Amino acid sequence: MTNDDIIEAARKYAAYNASDHDGTAQPGSVIGKILAEYPELKKRVKEVIPIINKEVKAVNAWTQEQQQKFVEENYPELLETKKIEEAPKTLPPLEKVDEWPIIKTRFAPNPDGALHLGSAEPITFCDEYAKMYNGHFILRFEDTSAEVKPPIPEMYDAIIEDLEWLGVKIDEKYIQSDRIELYYRYAEQVLREGNAYVCTCDVEAFRELYMNKQACPCRELDPKIQLERWNKMLDGTYEQGEAVVRIKTDLQDPNPAVRDWPALRISEAWHPRKGNKYRVWPLYNFSCGIDDALMGVSHIIRGKEHDVNTIRQRWLQKYLGWQIPEIINVGRLGLEAGILSKSKMRAGIEDGTYSGWDDPRLGTLRALRKRGIQPQAIRNIMIHVGPKPVNVSISWDNFASENRQIIEPLSNRYSFVQDPVKVTVKNVKKTITAKLPVHPDYPERGNRVHVLAPVNEAIHLYLSSNDLDRIEEGKLVRLMGIANIMITAIGDEITAEYHSEDYKIARDKEAPFLNWLPFEGGVEAKVIMPDASEAIGLAEASVNEMKPDDMFQFERFGYCRVDQSKPFLAYYAHN
Repeated sequence: MTNDDIIEAARKYAAYNASDHDGTAQPGSVIGKILAEYPELKKRVKEVIPIINKEVKAVNAWTQEQQQKFVEENYPELLETKKIEEAPKTLPPLEKVDEWPIIKTRFAPNPDGALHLGSAEPITFCDEYAKMYNGHFILRFEDTSAEVKPPIPEMYDAIIEDLEWLGVKIDEKYIQSDRIELYYRYAEQVLREGNAYVCTCDVEAFRELYMNKQACPCRELDPKIQLERWNKMLDGTYEQGEAVVRIKTDLQDPNPAVRDWPALRISEAWHPRKGNKYRVWPLYNFSCGIDDALMGVSHIIRGKEHDVNTIRQRWLQKYLGWQIPEIINVGRLGLEAGILSKSKMRAGIEDGTYSGWDDPRLGTLRALRKRGIQPQAIRNIMIHVGPKPVNVSISWDNFASENRQIIEPLSNRYSFVQDPVKVTVKNVKKTITAKLPVHPDYPERGNRVHVLAPVNEAIHLYLSSNDLDRIEEGKLVRLMGIANIMITAIGDEITAEYHSEDYKIARDKEAPFLNWLPFEGGVEAKVIMPDASEAIGLAEASVNEMKPDDMFQFERFGYCRVDQSKPFLAYYAHN
């Protein structure tokens, strides 16, 4: 295999690898691919690696459009293989569907904060299965713990809005704080039937008993006495912390958390929807166990950490003679997507650290939406992961890659220079007309035309100050789409000499490709970055023609979403 063959293979796999890594090929991956395909090169590895690394560096200097075009024109079979690998996935079928008159799934958020990316996994699974089986998706607000997780009134509507944005069809909606009287009826039933009791024991005394698998004195009191105690919980005779309703279970259960679990307690906390109307509130397992059965939920998708809750709720459902829902355990989803803790987000919003639930530093659906992450990208990722009982970690690159495939055809190109620096290019003998495609894959969309007419054989334009570390005096750079220039001086302004027109010269010399704007005609533009910092500079005037929510790409900067047109404000999505 000749050196030319090695160079060709390096360019082939570097361009292909770059398409999976945001335009930057990974040398190790390219080397590994070539050595795997041509094992005879392993004997020459010390000679081969520098050749491959040089070509990888050269390919990384190309634009992503150039890399993609190179693969499309020369190695289309690689793209066909990729399409096969990326065939759409579907969720595995549900079990025991014939045992239910209708398949019902439920998503049950606490409205104490905005939905975040971690919520998207159960939401997507529940919605997909409901649609797959022509069933129902139930939204149930679990808002009965005002003293621990006080609901935020505006979150009820905000959560519905987020679900609709994510493409969810809500078939039934319930709010648990509207169902307190119903929970009371079932509390009285299990007390009357001897399957529950009102415990007035000191907390520490009860703990010692149940840890030793012993019954407390309240457990075997007559049901009439239990109901009397229940009424004292309701009428205010008992103070908060003095009485709790417990569901009877097996005191010999090896898991102490299962033994006689608490079902309802007294709470004097103010509820934003009910005020102080109720003083006895159900705990999670009681309200959830009742609601899942009464609402006809057939399949519950939950994390394995809820195993104990499942056991608790089944005790209650068996006492009441109800059909027990099927459980699908899913692993923890590790997500690299901003802050996901609702308590941390809420505290940060209240103390002014974050601007709101859509602050770009947060992992909320509202923040991701503002940044231009498409709902279908989120759903695709979750479906690809699937309801597996193992923990899975998803990087931000996974989301960016999925989102890029969706927005790429929609995203017209524009130029943007951050913190612009003036450049004077001398020795320009003729007018240069730059015709930059609005989108390289859709020529029918036309070109962005810039006419650079020299005055005294000089033209003036702007570069981004972020590119200053890529240029050196006496070195060649490529002004994307127009010409190669030689830098002659770097200061408050930059001077350069016109060198040549052919971009292949710049590629051969490994010159950096730089974005630019004409000296006149730009408009002020601001881009909010993922860390909430602001990238301020100039953009082509045509950006003002876009509408809010339009997706676009600032060349060699990244994909963005329009927030407002005038003055121009956008949010950065990813590169």
